[in-house]
Amino acid sequence: MAYWLFKTEPDDFSIDDLQALGTTPEPWDGIRNYQARNLLRDVVTAGDEVLIYHSSCKHVGVAGVASVAKSAYPDPDQFDQKNKYYDPKATPENVRWYRVDVVFERKFPRFVPLGEIKAMPGMENMMLLKQGRLSIQPVTPAEWDAVIAASETDI
Repeated sequence: MAYWLFKTEPDDFSIDDLQALGTTPEPWDGIRNYQARNLLRDVVTAGDEVLIYHSSCKHVGVAGVASVAKSAYPDPDQFDQKNKYYDPKATPENVRWYRVDVVFERKFPRFVPLGEIKAMPGMENMMLLKQGRLSIQPVTPAEWDAVIAASETDI
């Protein structure tokens, strides 16, 4: 099992939206960055744990946990000309984009803001702080444990 951080804009899809689905797996779609795509396609697998990170919003940070329910498969949106994620260079023989399915695990008792993560000892090498724009990022077990512990601590 590996640990990941998946970014989402909560105005589009939030931890609350995922929670509302209960145990129904949700496609994690719209990934259109090659580095993130390669991680999804080649490394992320069913059973991996995911920090759900709210970005591009007033309160940026980690809101909860999901798990990967289904490993990478071709994102069908790339073939749909009416979809905003359509890619005219993609064909069923030349798949360019992938997605995974995730399922809600838990919402944090306390949201962990980015500023707090930046201030945590030992987090200076976390990919979130080094390469912040990447929407799919690996998380080390120590980073995972630190964020989980912070979510369970009153400040």
